[in-house]
Amino acid sequence: MPAGAILAPAALVAAAAASLPQPSPHSVAVRVTFDPVAIRSVAARGAGADDPVRVASISKLVTALGVMRLVEAGVLDLDRDVSVWLGHPVRHPRFPDRPITLRLLLSHRAGLADGIDYAVPLGTRLRDALADPAAWDPVHGPGDHFRYANLGFPLIASVMEAATGARFDRLMTRIVFRPLALDGCFNWSGCSNAALGRAVPLIGADGAIRRDALGGRRPACLVVPTAEGSCVLDLYVPGENGALFSPQGGARLSARDLARIGQMLLKRGADFLSPASIAALAGPEWTFDGANGATERGLYCRYGLAVQYSGTGRPDCADDLFGDARPRFGHAGEAYGLRSGLWIDPAAGTGIAYFVTGVPDDAERGRSGYSVAEEALARPYRAEDDTEADAKKINRR
Repeated sequence: MPAGAILAPAALVAAAAASLPQPSPHSVAVRVTFDPVAIRSVAARGAGADDPVRVASISKLVTALGVMRLVEAGVLDLDRDVSVWLGHPVRHPRFPDRPITLRLLLSHRAGLADGIDYAVPLGTRLRDALADPAAWDPVHGPGDHFRYANLGFPLIASVMEAATGARFDRLMTRIVFRPLALDGCFNWSGCSNAALGRAVPLIGADGAIRRDALGGRRPACLVVPTAEGSCVLDLYVPGENGALFSPQGGARLSARDLARIGQMLLKRGADFLSPASIAALAGPEWTFDGANGATERGLYCRYGLAVQYSGTGRPDCADDLFGDARPRFGHAGEAYGLRSGLWIDPAAGTGIAYFVTGVPDDAERGRSGYSVAEEALARPYRAEDDTEADAKKINRR
């Protein structure tokens, strides 16, 4: 092609798709880059920027946005004992004198562990599940240590429900998804019929469907049913089991939805949260010092309130997903063959949102602790790779 030639739209689309990783023949992938006011680029293969997917642990950041909305409304307090709202004591069995707060839960420093199944079924109270000693770190107490634990987020959701009297899925629709104009939801409760029709199934590297093969229909049961198979939610009391709608990993959002969240963060809250709340989310609350936390492949070396960091610069960390040593924050996700990410660079005023499916559970790692597929999605933006036409379409919506 002659120098300076302009690619035709079809060639642009082909170039964009070619720039995406394909960790298995069954993979679909979407990448969106953005600045505070516009989508800058779109690359997609097998799915679109408006197609919702289970974004895995990015859900934790979404849940934290709901917490901060309630904190600003005076309904919750980050530093108050959560027992106050739940009406029963919540304590680490080995450290009964230490209160557990939302700040500790959001920053994975509450002394919890994932020693039990955090998908607590309907008909079981979360307090009964937490009575199992395996739910707790056997050595470290609240405030002592960072230990990434999904189980803390069902407890956070229970507090949100108890404080408001609203079920978590409905509450998040009211205080997060609608104000941000997102067609998002938890466990498909609250997403539009149009979004259901575009749902991206989670596919393993072998091509097997692992989640969300909806066929355009809402799931018959939105939660883990009772041991007897019942899925009737009519008698559920908000606050008894915040695990039901998967606050730790069950958000369904498109790449464009994630980009909108990133734009709000870049704008320091815009009309959604105050700059002080964004600063509180970012923290950090904890930084690895070589001994004070479990880093899991070296990925967790700095953490805020459900906010993960990349590129912290420690030689004993493997968290530089982008390979350019620039500090970014957001969150990554991994579940059921999916890898996802939402990351912003506040200094540059840019961000990226992406997901890819069909990633092997034992996927090859790259130069960092992340997989080769994630590093390929997070590589520095190059305008020639992505479709300017698709970005313009999204910005017009």
